[in-house]
Amino acid sequence: MIQSENLTKRFNNTLALDSLTTSIEDGKIYGLVGSNGAGKSTLMSVLFGLYQPEEGEIRKNGKKVDIQDPNDANELGIGMVHQHFKLVECFSVLDNIMLGVETTTKGGFLKKDEARKKVVELSEKYGLSVDPDAKIENITVGMQQRTEILKMLYRDNEVLIFDEPTAVLTPQEINELMVIMKNLAAEGKSILFITHKLAEIMAVADRCSVLRKGKYIGTVDIKDTTPEKLSAMMVGRDVNFVVDKKPAKTGDVVLSVRNMTVASKQHKNNAVNHVSFDVRRGEIVCIAGIDGNGQSELVYGLSGLEPVKEGTITMNGQDITNMPIRRRITSGMSHIPEDRHKHGLVLDYSLEDNIVLERYFEPQFTNRFGFLKRKEIRKYANRLIKQYDIRSGQGPVTKVRSMSGGNQQKAIIAREIDKDPKFLIAVQPTRGLDVGAIEYIHKQIVAERDAGKGVLLVSLELDEVMNVSDRILVMYEGEIVGEFDPKKVSVEELGLYMAGSKRKGIKENG
Repeated sequence: MIQSENLTKRFNNTLALDSLTTSIEDGKIYGLVGSNGAGKSTLMSVLFGLYQPEEGEIRKNGKKVDIQDPNDANELGIGMVHQHFKLVECFSVLDNIMLGVETTTKGGFLKKDEARKKVVELSEKYGLSVDPDAKIENITVGMQQRTEILKMLYRDNEVLIFDEPTAVLTPQEINELMVIMKNLAAEGKSILFITHKLAEIMAVADRCSVLRKGKYIGTVDIKDTTPEKLSAMMVGRDVNFVVDKKPAKTGDVVLSVRNMTVASKQHKNNAVNHVSFDVRRGEIVCIAGIDGNGQSELVYGLSGLEPVKEGTITMNGQDITNMPIRRRITSGMSHIPEDRHKHGLVLDYSLEDNIVLERYFEPQFTNRFGFLKRKEIRKYANRLIKQYDIRSGQGPVTKVRSMSGGNQQKAIIAREIDKDPKFLIAVQPTRGLDVGAIEYIHKQIVAERDAGKGVLLVSLELDEVMNVSDRILVMYEGEIVGEFDPKKVSVEELGLYMAGSKRKGIKENG
């Protein structure tokens, strides 16, 4: 169906694709894995016409094709769901699906009724339930993804590229997506599935190709391999899937939350409703739950991104309930946010400027006249880039917007952990990271705990919840409905509390 031969793509001095040759058969689901910066998204962007290779060629059904832009790709039947969705937020679902391939009357008016009928038929056929009239800004991430898939199907694409499609989905939405992908393959569509989650590759793919630093490492049949073998191909060494940590040695309370209430922007009910808990030094407390049950608003309230309606927050014995964000940071709080683009980075700043974003005013980086010490900033950034293996085209001066999602995430984690915080909030810290990077980040979080810091981990990944945390708090509909020891609770039991089927009281002292 699609072949790429000797594709080479450079970004300045970085070789993103190094004479890459791959092929995709029709009616199959192909996994594509590799570490952050391996060239996966670059390859997909070349196939979709967003980038032009310096060398090599692309063939469709054995015939050489020239893909200059996404319109050429669409004409060839190639569609793509991007890692960060390409949707117009103030447009409706229907308008986004039609955009670029609108049909009009002779008078130039849109034939919306025809488009609506086709969208409804496609959504029913493939189990992609959407509200055509809902605005993108008002729907869930899972619904936005269904809109992106319907955009491809509306254009009658036969090669469907999914770039990190599960990075922002709940476990239930991931399962739904897996079923949809299998149904599409059964219809004869060819699917390229990029992910860092090897369990998903094992569950849905027929074959899997591995890239490392822009080079093609090999292709394996899923039935003949294991996650351990794939991870070793990805990072060039064996990866430990079990988090290695000693029992927690807890100390004083570092964070105390009492009767915290945060209003919801979506509905009249409170997003966080009279929540109380403690985090002690030397422990990792995990907030678990299905996405949309108040975890985001809880973190916004703790970090100062949203006002607290009722209750108090105390950090190191100091009331921070109404404290400005900078003072929370300088008082010892670090925050790895769930949305790296919205709350974690200034995308048009350089990597080095993003790394000192919360510390540029310190004497280490600013002189007494208020001018930045550029040499010190560069030196500091280079140390973190090396320590955390942050890959970028031009090193510290790279615009963060041009970096892969995984390397953007590494930059945030490096900045937040290197500040030596007393209390660390980590929300989905390994989202978009490869298995090697996940192993490293988990070690860093455990090291923070062992150094006597308090850590609040918010995660949708049940493996991460069970392996990294010392204590689990389950949130459901804005309330904490259960407290568990990860060594003494099963995933099934946690699932019942996460779904709201069970609840129990929480000890006030945490």
